[in-house]
Amino acid sequence: MTEPSSCDIMRCDTLARRLLPQMRAEMVYRLVNERGISQSEASKRLGISRAAISQYMSRKRGFNREDLPDNLESVIERWVSAVASGEGTITICDVCRSADLAGKR
Repeated sequence: MTEPSSCDIMRCDTLARRLLPQMRAEMVYRLVNERGISQSEASKRLGISRAAISQYMSRKRGFNREDLPDNLESVIERWVSAVASGEGTITICDVCRSADLAGKR
């Protein structure tokens, strides 16, 4: 594997707009279905509306038929764990680095 290139706001912005909605939808789905956190509690922990959670769960928001790069799986799982436990963080740089390693630029 090669080292990810240096930070570039334009690349990160593009990746964030393309990947984050789908990642957030997957993270919400896992919080509710795998971790057993209620939709109301998920909305409180994430600081988003209960309606947004419902839209993520019904795949009306953030859904994309395109599969996420495999390298983002670990970032999503760390995000789920951070939200579920209230400990740890995920940064936009984590997403960009993982996407770079997956060859998604």
